[in-house]
Amino acid sequence: MKPLFLKESHLGLRISLAILVVVCLIAADLRYNKLDHSRAVLDTLVAPLIWVADIPARLGQWQDTHIRSRARLLEDNARLQRENLLLQGRSLQMASLQAENTRLRGLLNSTAMLRSDVLVAELIGVSPDPMRHQLVLNKGSTDGVYVGQPLIDADGLMGQVVEVGEVTSRVLLVTDLTHSVPVQVNRNGVRAIAEGTGSLDALEVQHISATTDIREGDLLVSSGLGGRFPVGYPIAQVVLVQRDPGQPFARVLARPTAALNRSRHVLLVFVKAAEDAAPAQAAP
Repeated sequence: MKPLFLKESHLGLRISLAILVVVCLIAADLRYNKLDHSRAVLDTLVAPLIWVADIPARLGQWQDTHIRSRARLLEDNARLQRENLLLQGRSLQMASLQAENTRLRGLLNSTAMLRSDVLVAELIGVSPDPMRHQLVLNKGSTDGVYVGQPLIDADGLMGQVVEVGEVTSRVLLVTDLTHSVPVQVNRNGVRAIAEGTGSLDALEVQHISATTDIREGDLLVSSGLGGRFPVGYPIAQVVLVQRDPGQPFARVLARPTAALNRSRHVLLVFVKAAEDAAPAQAAP
């Protein structure tokens, strides 16, 4: 039993001495900085071991950077395509909003030049029949719309209301084959009738004598005859005048000034309200 106790006492003494040496070294390093050189030497000796131990981590990082799976590449490509498409869509929307803002500014400018009350309406439908030039608007009888009410945009007369519902109305454009409007040449006051041709970019001026003073470039405005349209609205500009010596009438074609196939927001003009208000004011 005696050797056993001697071994245990020697082991405890060694541990105590080791702890004492460590404490002394720590105290000397903290107080006198005497182990800086030794620490540098140890760091140099251990550096290869640290580099070898870091090899797996560096291999994983290199693999993530240079060896990417096909599935991940396809996923990233699809994501980038979606983001690109989204940005393009937003860009197109901004362009559309800018164009719409320009058109609305034009409507505001045209409203400032009118003496009648107007109502802004939005186009919500177009006739599917190419031979019928009709539009559907989001305003109806609840908004005061009536049959025969003129429709204009920022550039000129577009047509008139032919059907009215409670919340929608149907408009016949001036280019429809069944539509005609009394006009006069703005330059000299010559009166005529402009009829639709079935084409959105052409009106035909009927019964113009071959000797009538009408030229290409003349502006045709509403004459007010018939009481349907007020006087002075731009309707079309003459683009062709053909005079055949053997024919009594000239062939005159005009292009509508209004953007019949592009306008989104339009103005409904309350001509009747303005006409009824005038006598009431003049009565006193």
